[in-house]
Amino acid sequence: MFSFNVARKEPVSAAKAEKPKGNYKRSVHSYNIPNVTLLNQDGKKVNLRSLIDSGKPVIVDFIYTTCNTICPVLSASFANLRKELGKDAEQVQLISISIDPEHDRPEQMKKYLSRFSAGKGWDFLTGSREDIRRVLQALDATVEDKMAHEPIYLLRAPDSEEWVRTKGLMRKTDLLGELRSMDR
Repeated sequence: MFSFNVARKEPVSAAKAEKPKGNYKRSVHSYNIPNVTLLNQDGKKVNLRSLIDSGKPVIVDFIYTTCNTICPVLSASFANLRKELGKDAEQVQLISISIDPEHDRPEQMKKYLSRFSAGKGWDFLTGSREDIRRVLQALDATVEDKMAHEPIYLLRAPDSEEWVRTKGLMRKTDLLGELRSMDR
């Protein structure tokens, strides 16, 4: 069984100052997730709030299928995390949200995920331009130019209102370390 450290070291606040941690910055936030229905890589309608509130730890990133710079690095980190978790991988919900909804269709998203041996528990979501805009805005991940987006992960423990936001490149062990340090 996958376990988490439940000790609280700091009080909860809406947004804590960013703290450098290795090659990335870490901060804690509260987000109001919009009630939107998106499409996953299988063309299945998925309610974002329901997926996030699935009772599992959640990690979100923001990518697009035609990216050949930072997106494959982010996706490789998800793949490495799943490999490190082994049989516990399905106890963590990974969500990749498209920042290019005009071009990212389920067929392309499924093909993209196959490059990283994605399996159950890793959903790649797209939707209407307006729904994706609402999601990106709510998660403070809006980008003017998709080619210049930053490497961001958002992590949330089950039933928590707190999100850990990381910005910057992470070593192979950093994402697993952040996951294991989350409160339950």
